[in-house]
Formats: sequence, structure tokens, C-alpha cells
Amino acid sequence: MLPVNLITGFLGSGKTTLLKGLLASPELGNSAVLVNEFGEVGLDHHLLERLDDATVLLQSGCLCCTIRGDLSDAIRDLYDRRERGIVPPFDRLVIETTGLADPAPIVATLMNDPIIRHHFRLSNIVTVVDAKNGHSTLREYEESRKQVAVADRIVISKTDIAAPEEVARLNAQVSLLNHTAIRLESSSGSLSATELMASDVYDPMGKSEEVRRWLAAEEHRLQEEEPAHDHDVNRHGMDIVASCLTLDEPLAWPAFAIWLTMLLNRHGQDILRLKGLLNIAGVATPVVIHGVQHTIHAPSHLDAWPDGLARTQIVLITRGLERANLQASLEAFNRAATRG
Repeated sequence: MLPVNLITGFLGSGKTTLLKGLLASPELGNSAVLVNEFGEVGLDHHLLERLDDATVLLQSGCLCCTIRGDLSDAIRDLYDRRERGIVPPFDRLVIETTGLADPAPIVATLMNDPIIRHHFRLSNIVTVVDAKNGHSTLREYEESRKQVAVADRIVISKTDIAAPEEVARLNAQVSLLNHTAIRLESSSGSLSATELMASDVYDPMGKSEEVRRWLAAEEHRLQEEEPAHDHDVNRHGMDIVASCLTLDEPLAWPAFAIWLTMLLNRHGQDILRLKGLLNIAGVATPVVIHGVQHTIHAPSHLDAWPDGLARTQIVLITRGLERANLQASLEAFNRAATRG
């Protein structure tokens, strides 16, 4: 059976950065990757050099597939395409979940779906926790606590921008939720693929009683074949919403910098995740930005526009903020800079 590695962690914890680093290693060079993003508009797959509507190819040569719908359908479809020779014969599947994912249904699907478990085995679960914001997300969000509780390996990320006392406090908090998982610290996402993924360590009986209860409840739901409920893919709960801001005209960098500074100053605690491809005036290729709450990381660049279309796309996952207001304010700042 093909091993499955699950990478989870809250919004902005550094899952994609970690994954890109791992897939560059020879041990994982022949891996298929499923990427699940919250909301209708995803950007992570653009950062992986998208090839067509369903697949992307990492520069390491790894095949990747963007989840479009139900997880079990995506895995079955990927395996079917492998068997028919439509995609390369990968020997490992890595699943990167959305930051808002409850991991229990995913684990239950992998362990109990009658077709999937015939071809795949759950190898281990890696959870990424942000050293800068992890303390507050663990306190406020049940999903974050579950992600830590089910983990076999826990990566404490962004230790380079967090104070030592913040890292120590987070380690203590994580230990209370899961004292059996091996913990590693990372400042740039560069960790050993062998250490994190190359061995099967997942053991449901080694989990806490609470985790086993979550998994048993999900297994029961699957066996009962409870119908899935229609839901808004852009909304999580009552107040967390994914929005995509777009601009077709070039974006003035000074205006964007002022807009973003003011936005984070006023609403930073409610900006759960920010990521975008920016069409900056005078710059030929996309500028990539990432941020979580009040923290914005240094911009980077792609070599070319993924779809050949130069336009700004900023995905925001926010709490209690309206997309229309965000879009209008960005446009107003950019107009003022352009006219000036």
C-alpha cells in the first residue's frame, strides 16, 4: 500500500513552505501531493507551477493535484489516473490540509474508506505550529488544538521571528495537548524529509483518549453514510470568511504598503491569513506576499505569471470583515496613488 503523509496546521503556520522544502529532497521526489485550500480561489497551486486544470508540477519533479471537492473522490481519481498511466507512478501521497481543517474526518476517511484503505496506508501526521501566533490560535480555535492533538510530528515554525520566551511558552502549551509527538523547530521550513515523513509512525492506539473518541465518532459517521451537507466554501462558521480581492490595473507599491499597514493596524487580529500575487507597476513578474494577523513576511518573486495573466489577486481569510469594504478601500488607495 502507498504511504500517506498528512501535513496540517492552522492558517499561516507555514505548511506550504515546509512542504516545498521537503519535496525538494530525493526521498520525496516521487510524491503526489493533494492541496486543500479554504475558499473558491486558491493561490498555493500557482506557487507550484500549475500545468493544467487538475495538476501542477513542482520544480523537484513531483506531481501535485489540487483538491476539487470531496477528499475520497480526489484520492480515488488520482490513483485511477496513476493506474492508467495518465500521471507518473508516484510512490507516496502527501496531503496538505487547509488551515481550518478538523483533521479527524480526514484521518477517518483514510483509515476507513473501503477503496482507499485497500491501496493507501496512513504513514504519519505532521502538524505545523507558528511560534509567533500559535499561542493565541491554540487558545481561540478548536481546530488548531485538534491538529496538535492528533500529530505524530510537531514542527514549531518561524522560530527566527519569535522571542525565545514565546517559543518556550508555545512548547509548553503544545506538550499539554500532545506529549508523545516528537517536536522539531524550524525557522525556514528546511527540515529532514527522512526525519519527518519517511517512516510509518502513525498508531491510533497511541493517541490520547480524546483523540480516539474523535476518530471513533468520524468512523461511525462514515459507516452510517450520513449525507454531506451543502455549505458555502467561502465561509467557516458564522464569521470566518475567505475573500479574494482583485485588481486588473497595476498596483502602486507605496499605496499598497500604506493600505496594508493601516488594515493590519486596525484589524490585524481579524486577518487570520493573507496571501497574494501582486501585479506591481514597473515589475514584470508576480510579487508574492504572505501574512498572518499583524505579521507580514518579506515579499518574494515568481519567475512568471502562472496563467500568463498579470493581475493582482489577494486572498484574505478574515473574521467579521466585509469583502466589499476591503476591495473598495484597496481600489481607492491605488486610484489616489495613480492620480498623484
